[in-house]
Amino acid sequence: MTIQETSAIMDVLSVAYPQFYKSQDDDDRFMAARLWAEMFKDDNPAIVTAAVKAFIASDTKGFPPSIGSIKDRVYKLSQPQEMTEMEAWGLVARAIDNGTYGSKTEFEKLPEAIQRVIGSPSALRDWAQMRADTVESVIQSNFMRSYRARTAANREYGMLPESVKEVVGKLSESMSMPALPEADA
Repeated sequence: MTIQETSAIMDVLSVAYPQFYKSQDDDDRFMAARLWAEMFKDDNPAIVTAAVKAFIASDTKGFPPSIGSIKDRVYKLSQPQEMTEMEAWGLVARAIDNGTYGSKTEFEKLPEAIQRVIGSPSALRDWAQMRADTVESVIQSNFMRSYRARTAANREYGMLPESVKEVVGKLSESMSMPALPEADA
C-alpha cells in the first residue's frame, strides 16, 4: 500500500474513532500512516480496507485497531478456510487405517501441513500398529496440539511483511546446520 492509500484508511479510522485521533497533529498522523504503509506494503489495499471496516463493524470496545488486529483480519479474509484440528485428525485417522502396509501412499495423500506435523510415513505405520485406544487418545491429542501450534505459527509467519520474511530467511540460512555425510550402508 502507498502512503496515499494508507492515509485514506487512517481517515476512515479517525472518523470512526474521533476521540482517539482528536489530539493528534499532522506529524503524528503522517508517522502513523508511514508505519501502517510499511506494515501493509505487500497487502492489497482493498483487502486492508475491508479488514478495517470489518473491525469497525464488530468493535464493541470503542478503541481503534492495532496493526496486528488488522493483519489478522487481512490474513483471515485472504486465506482459504483453514482446516480445523478435528478435520485434520479425521484425515490422519483414515490414513492410519491403511497405514500398516500403505503408510507411504497414505502419507503422500495427506496435505503438506499435516505431513509436516506427522513427520514421516513411518509414524503412520507405527500408529497403525498401536492399540486403537492409545491412538484415539494419546496420539490424537498430541497430533491435534501439534497441528494447532503449526497452524498458529504459519498464520503468524503469513502476516509478516515480506521485508521481515527476508530477514528471517537469511537468519535461518546462516543458522542452519551443515548436512551430515551419508553413512555407508
